[in-house]
Amino acid sequence: MKRKGTAAVAAALIAAFSFSPARAEYPDHAVQLIVPFAPGGGADVFARTLGPPLAKALGQPVVVVNKPGAGGIIGADFAAKAAPDGYTLMYATPGTQITNPYLIERLSYDPFKDFVTVSALLEAPNVLVVHPSVPARDVQELIELAQGKPGSINFSSSGMGSTQHLSGELFKTMAGVDITHVAYRGSAPAMADLLAGNVQMAIDTLAVQLPHIRSGAMRALAVTTLERHPLLPDVPTVAESLPGFSSSAINYILAPAQTPPDVVAKLTAAVTAAAQDAEVRERLVTLGTIPMSATPAELDARIALEQKKWKKVIEDAGIKPQ
Repeated sequence: MKRKGTAAVAAALIAAFSFSPARAEYPDHAVQLIVPFAPGGGADVFARTLGPPLAKALGQPVVVVNKPGAGGIIGADFAAKAAPDGYTLMYATPGTQITNPYLIERLSYDPFKDFVTVSALLEAPNVLVVHPSVPARDVQELIELAQGKPGSINFSSSGMGSTQHLSGELFKTMAGVDITHVAYRGSAPAMADLLAGNVQMAIDTLAVQLPHIRSGAMRALAVTTLERHPLLPDVPTVAESLPGFSSSAINYILAPAQTPPDVVAKLTAAVTAAAQDAEVRERLVTLGTIPMSATPAELDARIALEQKKWKKVIEDAGIKPQ
């Protein structure tokens, strides 16, 4: 009787587990999209543009959460350490994986091992602008001006190691000119001094500079894409004067490493669908960006190329990890 009783208990346990409810299908609640920068900046605007159509594609709310600080490190660290379940994503710009490894001596996260790529979203071109007081009307005249008066031209950036800084260093190296970097604590003070003429030039995001170009407060000398930009069709590329010059920031979505492959696949499909939404594309184009799509493998390859390129720029500029 004892043996029969034990067998009955075992059978009941097996039956109970067999009929347990299956794990809920992903996603079954809201997804948070971490933006590692303050509200109002380019990444924040682009993330919030993506949010509603991404929510529609996933069938769940997408909540944009800003976690600014330390050039994106605080937000990236938070996302890297989040549960790898698909409910925390990160809006990535070049710093998180592409340049921070060569600028920061001890990162609190591993930019290579702590994330998995989900999908590309856009490419944000830059534009080379000068204050109207600068007599140069094109890139060649700017180069000649800089060569004639070494150290007389300053270029601004939102901080050491920022896209604006490294783009300026790339220009400095390729043009063979002596221009001086002036780092600010963020985009707002950098823009204020540029508008005031306290610095003479910048290579900055087209989306940021476009209103100032249109108002005449800034003079656009060249865009940094390899082809002319449709919003500024009469403005040449830097590459027309310096062959091969290219400086654009790719923006993409990451998830924590170890996120299940089936969840990543769903996210990739959802982000791709959201990015192809007609209203999103129109909005991104209006802001001066170039919508793009890429599989995780294609995105990994692009990131690797960007890492190699900017690593060399950082080394050539003599920038030491902090």
